[in-house]
Amino acid sequence: MVANGSMKRNKIVAIVLLALIVLWVVVQFMPKGSQKTNAATTTPEVKMVEPPLFKVDSAMHFLRSQVEMGPRVPLSKGHNACGEWIVSKCKSYGAEITEQNTKVTDWEGNATPVRNIIAQWGKDKKSRVMLAAHWDTRWVADKDPKKENQKKPIDGANDGASGVAVLMELARLIHERQPEVGVDLVFFDNEDQGAPEWSTLSPQESNKTWCLGSQYWANNPHDIANVRYGILLDMVGGKNARFNMEATSMAAAGDVMGWVWNQANRLGYGALFVKEEIGGITDDHVYMNQAGVRSIDIVDMRPSTIAMGMGGFEFGHFHHALSDNLENIDPQVIEAVGKVVATALYNTK
Repeated sequence: MVANGSMKRNKIVAIVLLALIVLWVVVQFMPKGSQKTNAATTTPEVKMVEPPLFKVDSAMHFLRSQVEMGPRVPLSKGHNACGEWIVSKCKSYGAEITEQNTKVTDWEGNATPVRNIIAQWGKDKKSRVMLAAHWDTRWVADKDPKKENQKKPIDGANDGASGVAVLMELARLIHERQPEVGVDLVFFDNEDQGAPEWSTLSPQESNKTWCLGSQYWANNPHDIANVRYGILLDMVGGKNARFNMEATSMAAAGDVMGWVWNQANRLGYGALFVKEEIGGITDDHVYMNQAGVRSIDIVDMRPSTIAMGMGGFEFGHFHHALSDNLENIDPQVIEAVGKVVATALYNTK
């Protein structure tokens, strides 16, 4: 009887030990989210700050206002009107304005004017963000399929007005409620006056004739000591747009680009902001980076197997053509870009 009782107790102990082992194994391989943990050791979920509502109707009003001024080629009536409009609107939203007015050398060796406009909110803050776009438009439609159109200036609804429209709507939001960081909106001039398709300049020489306003700014920047990062907006309103991760941006500020693209995916714009790297381009962000502002470019670059000479991408059929007009603007693209940038801005500390 004693022996049998001892064997029974041993069996019970063995079963209990086996059960404990099985339980330990199950717990180790459970999904981490399903394990109960002490509240003091859990990582709290980061709560995103909701920015003021980016209103697409307002942004589209800003876009149409520019197009109605006519082409914004330096020295033109439309260019002068647009510059005054940008300054006036930003002042009405509480910005402090600084201008850079100078002359630089164009692709033919002639003097050409530059008017860079810098609008600042909370300029004394220790953490700042720089958002930029160019506000001039192409002086010739040198990619237009009709030869008779190729020496006419373009409306620049997408290439010029779209980026400015998003910045102007963001200015309205900042006036409504300032983010924790200071904000610099920089409107670069003379970005799109580079050598035409028929120029005999070498690719290297031609490349230097673009982004003249940001080139000047890079050599004469305003106070950028506290600017944490920069975002350039270029061609951000076209139909069938696609924003891949541009290579120069990835090399200079890949962490910033990854974070912004993550915000886009979180907001449901993953099909528009594609997490695939694509070739690098010369744009204003190149000179922003040269000046010391780690910057990315949100720019419509569409993968192409035809344009291999450009690194496998193209800018859409209306690029540098008369068809860059209101008919080829998609308000939903404007809205998506605006909401993504606003979310990034209002969640920067």
